[in-house]
Amino acid sequence: MTELLDILSLVLLCLFFILFFTRIIMLKRRGIKAFVFGKTHKSDLLLSPIMLLLVYVVVASSLSLPFPEILLKPIFENEWLSWIGTLLSVAGLVGFALSLKSFGDSFRVGIDGENPNKLVTTGMFSISRNPIYVSFFFFFCGLIFVHLNRASIVMFLCFFVPIIHRQVLREEKFMKNHYGEQYAEYCKKVRRYL
Repeated sequence: MTELLDILSLVLLCLFFILFFTRIIMLKRRGIKAFVFGKTHKSDLLLSPIMLLLVYVVVASSLSLPFPEILLKPIFENEWLSWIGTLLSVAGLVGFALSLKSFGDSFRVGIDGENPNKLVTTGMFSISRNPIYVSFFFFFCGLIFVHLNRASIVMFLCFFVPIIHRQVLREEKFMKNHYGEQYAEYCKKVRRYL
């Protein structure tokens, strides 16, 4: 059963990146530069290596790739928790897809101060002001439940979650400055996360 869960986590990870890059390519074909991460502030780039390391830890756990064994060894194995993790990842993936749909042409990776689009408040954005980040949380939290090793837990809790929250705060500051009262009213109606 562990092998099936490992394969499922890899398939979900592939689907996550297919969704992500497909959207960027689709927007690029329409003349929209969607990847502007690190353009407004170089410290935004801190998220990239952490995200890549977290992805590597998941892949290394599934495929027995090189990584210190003590960090990849599961803390304990619980099949039910692994299945719950798989369902959380699926929910995160579905949430990500629905968020991308709600975003439309306004989707950007990073803060686009030069070409900001309209404020999106419908679809998934009527439930959360940051549905993509909420989806990321569910997706990666689910993968951690599947593997339950020290490396993924530490990466997620100590690096991924704080850096995502930092990025949310930076984006909120930009939104307040750019959209003003419209954004303030939106914040009164919709929570930051859930």
